[in-house]
Amino acid sequence: MVFETAFQYLSEAFTYTSSELILVLLLAVFIDLIFGEPPSAVHPVVWIGKLIGFLKSKAPKKYRKAYGIMMALTVICFSVLLAVAVVLISHHEYMPYAVGILTQAIFLKATFAIKCMVQPAKEIQQKLDNDIETVRKELYTYVSRDTSKLSKSQIISAVIESISENYVDAMLTPVFFYVVFGPLGLPAAYLFKAASTLDSMVGYKSEKYLHLGWFSAKFDDVLNWIPARLSPIFIAVGAGFSNFMVGDLEKLSPIDGFKLAMKEHKITPSPNSGWPMAAAAGALHIRFDKPDSYIIGNEYREPEASDITRVSTLIILTSVITAIAAVLAIILIWYAASLI
Repeated sequence: MVFETAFQYLSEAFTYTSSELILVLLLAVFIDLIFGEPPSAVHPVVWIGKLIGFLKSKAPKKYRKAYGIMMALTVICFSVLLAVAVVLISHHEYMPYAVGILTQAIFLKATFAIKCMVQPAKEIQQKLDNDIETVRKELYTYVSRDTSKLSKSQIISAVIESISENYVDAMLTPVFFYVVFGPLGLPAAYLFKAASTLDSMVGYKSEKYLHLGWFSAKFDDVLNWIPARLSPIFIAVGAGFSNFMVGDLEKLSPIDGFKLAMKEHKITPSPNSGWPMAAAAGALHIRFDKPDSYIIGNEYREPEASDITRVSTLIILTSVITAIAAVLAIILIWYAASLI
């Protein structure tokens, strides 16, 4: 009897309408664009990061791969259960509908970060002409490369690469999982966010993390595989709309971005990052140069400071277009389901 009651409660809690899924998503995007990130104390991803940090500090010297797998599964389970709890509370009979929608939207917003993707880049752009040494030091925490000897154009390249790559991880993939999994969309988005946070904290190929972060890095690659390959389409559409927003700056080329993504997506060591990076490089007609690693768009010019503004406009518009496409996908999926 207890199990039947619990099952019935869960079934009711995870019974969504398409309008509810859409409202939650649109409100989450609105919160992100207007307010940005919540305070660290109440940020779910910060909680996930603290759990990873604690488990990482307890990692043994032996059996690190096995421990890394258990650590990842623990963090993923915690994150999914957190999202499940949010859904259950939001759908409780005593919870007002509007408050439940807002609660879910706040937690969904924590899985992506449109405004946060471009804000650090703007700050770096403002300092480029006056204090390049400080920029090199600050950039070290923003990108995964030695920044001490980077030229100005290489600094700009690193910033733009990071923004374009983060579009997949910080927007497209969590929204993709939210849409594809429907009523289980919020837990699915948190599953991905847990994997992504694990990858960012332990998914390195250094001696220290090679075994500990092996599973986290591989799992993150798997989850991003489809969204990364969809990203050139969204970036191309975003580039087309960006041309109405960049003012006197050089216009973008949607077709060249898509073509370069098809041609040079394999240049980067990562199986996924090359897709959005090449799409952005082609759309902007600039060259990405990571010393001793890769060059994307070798036929184009070196990036300039103004290109940070161009790519920021591109990624913000592409993220908004992603949200609109997600709404349309939810409507189509629900319509198709009604015909079955």
